[in-house]
Amino acid sequence: MKDRQLGRNGPLVSAIGLGCMGMSEFYAGRDDEESVRTIHRALDLGVTLLDTADMYGPFTNEILVGKAIRDRRASVVLATKFGNVRDAAGTFMGVNGSPEYVRQCCDASLKRLGIDVIDLYYQHRVDLNVPIEETIGAMAELVRAGKVRYLGMSEAAPGTLRRAAAVHPIAALQSEYSLWTRDVENNGVLSTCRELGIGFVPFSPLGRGFLTGRFKSMADLPEEDVRRTYPRFQPGNFDSNMRLVRKVEEIAGQKQCTPAQLALAWLLAKGDDIVPIPGSKRRSRVEENVGAAEVALTAQDVATLDEIAPAGVAAGERYPPRSMSTVFR
Repeated sequence: MKDRQLGRNGPLVSAIGLGCMGMSEFYAGRDDEESVRTIHRALDLGVTLLDTADMYGPFTNEILVGKAIRDRRASVVLATKFGNVRDAAGTFMGVNGSPEYVRQCCDASLKRLGIDVIDLYYQHRVDLNVPIEETIGAMAELVRAGKVRYLGMSEAAPGTLRRAAAVHPIAALQSEYSLWTRDVENNGVLSTCRELGIGFVPFSPLGRGFLTGRFKSMADLPEEDVRRTYPRFQPGNFDSNMRLVRKVEEIAGQKQCTPAQLALAWLLAKGDDIVPIPGSKRRSRVEENVGAAEVALTAQDVATLDEIAPAGVAAGERYPPRSMSTVFR
């Protein structure tokens, strides 16, 4: 596994990371023992960047990840997030970026993870009721206190990024980016990151599993899976989006790789500042995803994929309305 640097002065991490959210919530099926084995397998394969958040579970994913890395802490760049507020029952309570909440969340995450310092601490969503300078200022205090090494943001708009970076260096921005979600290429987010020297971390780089070709119909999603509520998985949109999947499968066959590997290789080819974090809760999927680093795409390959998956190709929004209202703030 090759390494890439997150941000101009950020951490060195594996070119492909591991998103741990689905191990604890949202995607149906939970097996903590297999999840721990999956994290260990990822680390054995050279993956160093692990991504979690306090809201996943809620709260339980950090405990799981902390348990998995207890005897491997030195080989992990651990990222977690705060800002999406949920109660113990999982009810979404809004977004909070107040300095007091920043400090409270950091201490709670350190305790759940069982570590002394968070390598990369993200603001999960921007709080429109708190000036970004105050939120980032509080996060910067955590760096000075030795509780956090690097700062990150998620789903922030270009103007917000500029204001944040003026307070303290931002190592990474996290946002959705994949063959069916290319908004960041055209709304100034990716170009602003590059101008400011901020690394880019695409989440859901496999379209929440859709681009892998694993789902052939809505029936393939368990009843309790949150993806059933997402517009792109709804009847009508689902069938329309399958047309893109079939094209990806065709090209993957020509490249002698899987559709997932092709989708990840396309992202890796978009720049050395990009580090996708595909989620997985099974060792076989991690092994498949890591193999994407060995898929060599020519400039023509990338151009062909760009052509079959232009911006706006997906039918439906990526989130339901309430969640869409919190992106690119």
